[in-house]
Amino acid sequence: MHLFVEQTLNGFQLGFTLLMISAGLTLIFGIMNIINLAHGSLFMVGAFVAAGVGARTGNYAVALLAGTAAAAVAGLVLEFVLIRRLYHRDHLDQVLATFAIVLISNEAVQMIWGTRPASVSAPAFADRTVTVFPSLPYPVYRLAIIAAGIAAVVFLHLLVDRTRVGMWIRAGTTHRELLGAFGVNVRLLFTVVFAIGAALAGFAGVVAAPFLSVESGVGDNFLILSFVVIVVGGIGSLKGAVYGSLALGLVDTWARTYLPDLFKNFLDASTASTVGASVASASIYLVMVVVLVMKPSGLFGLSDD
Repeated sequence: MHLFVEQTLNGFQLGFTLLMISAGLTLIFGIMNIINLAHGSLFMVGAFVAAGVGARTGNYAVALLAGTAAAAVAGLVLEFVLIRRLYHRDHLDQVLATFAIVLISNEAVQMIWGTRPASVSAPAFADRTVTVFPSLPYPVYRLAIIAAGIAAVVFLHLLVDRTRVGMWIRAGTTHRELLGAFGVNVRLLFTVVFAIGAALAGFAGVVAAPFLSVESGVGDNFLILSFVVIVVGGIGSLKGAVYGSLALGLVDTWARTYLPDLFKNFLDASTASTVGASVASASIYLVMVVVLVMKPSGLFGLSDD
């Protein structure tokens, strides 16, 4: 039971980390119809800036603000220089252009910060454990990530469902031209949406950094996982991003914990560990396949056409 509780909490921590990235990607992909492969680079920018600022100041809060702000600014620059020229281009052009940004970003961080991996230390108040279950200590920082993910969900819910800007964002998903006809500056709205998505990616990069080796390309794997999340949850659905992130976080964590032991019932220990680890690595993609077979638009997609 202790192992199950611990790994379930780890699954929620991974899920909420994915949510902070995939929510921004959902806004950008679902509302702006832009395939932004550079979203993982914004995650990387947040992590690297936080590592640099944290090393100089020793203050995690300052590093968190700096990393988030840097990603937001990088997103604004990216949208102004490149993305707004791709709104009316096909997805292949978007993929090629933003993939070029990924390659440029990976080389740029090596030029600025070097090739040696950086690190971000957890804040002092969270660098300890707390008992969450009888005789089960658990890192406070992982619980803080879960709390940050919940705060991100609340923020997005209030923004999208309770504000005028959120109303414009929802309208822009399906009635972009009509929204412009009512006097809304759609281009400015898209810039704001892109900046919010970039800030969320940078924020995720900072909070995940204490568990990662902050190096060139650190956001690429999270980008792939985020695309899986929005495909499973449904393109353009924030609700789908929430459920998809948490489900995939739990599936990945449980699979890595239990599958090797499960295969030991049928195979020798060495083979079971190898096969179990391989299947566990593919578990979230298997979930994606099952969801797409049963519901091609995703769990909360608009249609199944």
